[in-house]
Amino acid sequence: MKQSLFPAKILLFGEYGVLKNSSGLSIPHNIYKGTLSFPCKFNKYKDILCSNYQIKKFYDFLSILEKKNEYTKLDLKKLYIDIQNGMFFHSNIPQRYGVGSSGALVAAIYDKYTKNKLKGSFKEEIIILKNIFSQMESFFHGKSSGIDPLICYLNQPLLIRSETDISITSIPKKNQGEGAIFLLNSGMPSKTDFMIQFFLKKLKHDNFKKIFFAEFMKYNEKCIEAFLKEDFKILLKNVKLLSVWVFNHFRLMISKNFLKIWENGIFNNIYYLKLCGSGGGGFILGFTSNYELSKKTLKKYATEVLFRF
Repeated sequence: MKQSLFPAKILLFGEYGVLKNSSGLSIPHNIYKGTLSFPCKFNKYKDILCSNYQIKKFYDFLSILEKKNEYTKLDLKKLYIDIQNGMFFHSNIPQRYGVGSSGALVAAIYDKYTKNKLKGSFKEEIIILKNIFSQMESFFHGKSSGIDPLICYLNQPLLIRSETDISITSIPKKNQGEGAIFLLNSGMPSKTDFMIQFFLKKLKHDNFKKIFFAEFMKYNEKCIEAFLKEDFKILLKNVKLLSVWVFNHFRLMISKNFLKIWENGIFNNIYYLKLCGSGGGGFILGFTSNYELSKKTLKKYATEVLFRF
């Protein structure tokens, strides 16, 4: 089998906003990646069995979708044979950490077994792929935007303006400045389904809905604009506003043992934290003008640099 590697993804900006047809900016993260593989004597047998079983359940789901003719056809016969031969998803992408472990698997299955592969060379194809991936990934989350598998498949930064306006974009080149965007490991898996339901329930309240669209989405837009323009001073200013907003309105989405750490960042202006994905565990995104100081302040926790500026 050809070894095609599919990266993790990071939604830098747009958590929850993209669910309501707002802007987002997502990037591939190649430190974590996965590939379809077959077992050998050096593999951990239990992990292989678990992954193979999950793909088998996914195959059952895809078989039902095919009968409904809802998406581009897959070669399900070949997929079934490979599953019977023990195929599994060999991956170091942390599961339930907000970095697209299921998205990478969906991208890998599509890439290997689709009968009419789209490359996402232009906007129309990107939207078609997004819709295909949305249907496929719904197996894992009940409902999916399709963005995560799209990022993993294209391996390119994506600027999301709406459900029908998604394009490959360029991001600032990394350098060795003092500032950084980094991942902070909460040490516990996230509860994506519960968090999304919590958010949708809050949106039913008119007061929350009003401030979400008026404040949260405004700060989010300004963050994306500042980052793409390489205006990191304005970026940090608006990330702080986002961090404060999330602390006040999405506190349930912050792990309890990180509430004080989150608050300290805001008051000391050393770093600012924001959700990475749905929150409630997994990774947390950090933004700072002085990474070495932030790393020292957060020395009890594992951090990982995504971008220096």
